[in-house]
Amino acid sequence: MTLHRSIVRSSALACTVFAFGCGRESQSATPRQAGTPKSNASGVLSTSEFTVDTMTVQRPLELAAQLYVEHDAVIVARAQGTVDSLFAELGDRVTAGKMLARLESADQEIALANAEVAYENLEHVAARTRQLAKTGSASPADSEQVVFQLRQAEIARRKARRDLELTRVVAPFDGLITARSVRPRRFVAVGDTLFRLTESAPLFARIRVPEASARLVRIGEDAMIVGAAGGRSAAAIVHAAPIVDAASGTREVVLRVTRPDASLIAGANVVVQLGHERRRVVSVAREAIAPEGYAVVVENGRSTLRPVTVGGDLGNGRVEVLSGLSAGERLARPAR
Repeated sequence: MTLHRSIVRSSALACTVFAFGCGRESQSATPRQAGTPKSNASGVLSTSEFTVDTMTVQRPLELAAQLYVEHDAVIVARAQGTVDSLFAELGDRVTAGKMLARLESADQEIALANAEVAYENLEHVAARTRQLAKTGSASPADSEQVVFQLRQAEIARRKARRDLELTRVVAPFDGLITARSVRPRRFVAVGDTLFRLTESAPLFARIRVPEASARLVRIGEDAMIVGAAGGRSAAAIVHAAPIVDAASGTREVVLRVTRPDASLIAGANVVVQLGHERRRVVSVAREAIAPEGYAVVVENGRSTLRPVTVGGDLGNGRVEVLSGLSAGERLARPAR
């Protein structure tokens, strides 16, 4: 009997502890309830440690960008056939019109020769018909028929020349061979990728300037491009959207690199420095922003993850916030 009561009492105590634990786990603890920083289901703290502030700075606006060029084309096969010869390799600098590859073209050459012979023959027939028409030996209908046949022969000759031309792969503009997919003696179909050709200059960068700094944007305004290795290159604004995009709250701007550093190439990630005027910026402690580009915003005891765009370093461990946060918001330290 004593053993039975002991078992019942232990079971009741275990159920009470389990129920208490389940109740605690099903509710999100507020900072007051927790007393100390607690982690939520996302693994981030729900107590604020940082405040988003504003400050006045006199430094350039810094925005991340990627360099690109206007002429960057994938060259595809315009005819099907076996690759007969290659004349360009990865990294080669080529000029417009240079032959990069050639497909086997025996059939196209024969077709062109037949078209040429047919056209020359009809030219002679047309000349004789015109002479006969002058003496009345050929009727106007005969002359019209010969002229029609000659035009058809001309079209057939032009098509044969075009078919032969398509077996020759040429560079459409000056540039560098940045990819080679074609291999000798391989069969290619129409549309298969053969090469990629990229011009080396001029280099451009496309950025989106926040609305608060949109007044810094003026066509012809100088800017600076900073490469990953620290090299600095002069640039200028060449195009700017006439309006601010309502969805993103930014204005699109295109810059052209005027004096490129030797290390700058198309596709490189850079930082664009724009303007040097005094401006009011939103700032926050650098450690409040996760390396993945988000912040943990705390409101009413609950935390949410929010994507943030960060600008330049403002000193004293603070960075400029370009988008995602507003002054006065409270942030928690993101999980590391």
